Amino acid sequence: MHITLDSATDIVISGIRFPEGNRWHDGRLWYSDMHTGQVFSVDPASTDGPRLEATVDGQSSGLGWLADGRLIVSSMESRTVVAVEPDASTSVFADLSAVESSLVNDLVVDAHTGRTYIGAFGYDLYAGEELRPGPLYVIDPDGSVRLAAEGLVFPNSAYILPGTRTLVVSETWGGLLTAFDIEDDGSLTGRREWAALPGGVTPDGSTVDRDGAIWVCSVDTGEFLRVLEGGEVTDRIDAPGECAIDCALGGEDGRTLYLATADSYDPATTAQTRAGRISAVRVAVPGW
Repeated sequence: MHITLDSATDIVISGIRFPEGNRWHDGRLWYSDMHTGQVFSVDPASTDGPRLEATVDGQSSGLGWLADGRLIVSSMESRTVVAVEPDASTSVFADLSAVESSLVNDLVVDAHTGRTYIGAFGYDLYAGEELRPGPLYVIDPDGSVRLAAEGLVFPNSAYILPGTRTLVVSETWGGLLTAFDIEDDGSLTGRREWAALPGGVTPDGSTVDRDGAIWVCSVDTGEFLRVLEGGEVTDRIDAPGECAIDCALGGEDGRTLYLATADSYDPATTAQTRAGRISAVRVAVPGW
């Protein structure tokens, strides 16, 4: 499949700034509007529109769910992971501010152990600092934080491949998908290249399908790629002139691919334009 997003594409949500953290959970599409710090969910089959689920101070990014069912949100600027309580109040689940000075980023919860993996920029992107490698942290179920890996070139979205103990993380400015083995204590070993992406591709958000292929977004080149281990690209969706930010497989049969785009990742720009949107296309292989 090779298609282009255009005016005929099904648009689920529009008029937002920077849609991040796309997840399909409990029959709804969840997402962060990163530049507002708000988290929403929506039933794409309903006309009710999005429902505000939480607000964090500063920018919001990755989403996940703890074993007790609570939503957690990456609060980038405070360098914390915030839990949303049953009464919709928020509390700090994990505080990374003592170990990390750069913005924290996307996260993934390991449903097998309840541990959370979260990356950090490694440098101040918005201030124009020179690129430095960033770390990946593991958060235990009690909220304690420890280093899991370092030396990643802007660690971003991460997923655990279905039926495995393999975590794959996007290295955005490295053009790589990098794999690790997850050990019983949550530590990461066996670092290796899972896929080197085509020239110019800058992998951001991602989602995994039932066959273990990864749909990954290229924020700089405005495209969504379905990638196999080793780097073969089987499908491509173009979003000309847009930042391709994130994606999630969901819908009733798992075969709807939700695609998040915006016109810029600069907060000052998105505050003026609010051109972010989430579109939907049908694909052959469902999520899991």
